[in-house]
Amino acid sequence: MSRNHALLALVIDDEPAIRDLLRTTLQAEKFEVIEAASAREGATLAANRKVDLFLIDLGLGDGDGVDLIRQIRTWTRRPIIVLSARTQEAQKVAALDMGADDYISKPFGVSELHARIRVALRHHGLSRQSANAVLTMGEVQIDLEHRAVRRAGETVHLTATEWRLLEVLARNAGRLLTPRQLLREVWGPGHSEQGHYLRIYMRQLRLKLEADPSHPRHLLTETGVGYRLLLSTQAP
Repeated sequence: MSRNHALLALVIDDEPAIRDLLRTTLQAEKFEVIEAASAREGATLAANRKVDLFLIDLGLGDGDGVDLIRQIRTWTRRPIIVLSARTQEAQKVAALDMGADDYISKPFGVSELHARIRVALRHHGLSRQSANAVLTMGEVQIDLEHRAVRRAGETVHLTATEWRLLEVLARNAGRLLTPRQLLREVWGPGHSEQGHYLRIYMRQLRLKLEADPSHPRHLLTETGVGYRLLLSTQAP
């Protein structure tokens, strides 16, 4: 990760071994790192330092990481990555709905962590780019300025709803979005429980845009949690 100055990462985790691992690997990537072992300490540091990246455990001894994320999101949009040993999908969804950018389950590999951090930082920059970006997804090009999609040079016809869904996913490329977030953005707040809409329209987008719709490489589902669009530079 090349940058002109060190970004400040705040690690909030009550396990010393995890904090040690994260400090070492983040410093190797030229981050400045500060640490907190509790939700209270983390909230204090977050409020008093200009933090560029948050890594927050959900299971903190003195509070819930989801509540801390909700608090942080009242005043900053800087990237938040959740670190969790919890396997319950509801906890991950709650954290994402509160504004976390992504989650990574413990135990995790350092390379996976770095990849998630790169995506989160890239998204933070992408959200401030002009609307005329052209994004590449396999043989598909998504032209955000002209609201057009081409596959292998041929125009792909999308319905208005298909375009709105694709546009939201594309503007958040690499980021995991929950069904509630997508339904609110595409259909409006009154449809936040209509998850079957997403399944239908995601299937239609895959049929039109994926080389193998039954084994998608770019329009991905993370079962029970949400959906993610990967650009060519992000796809495995």
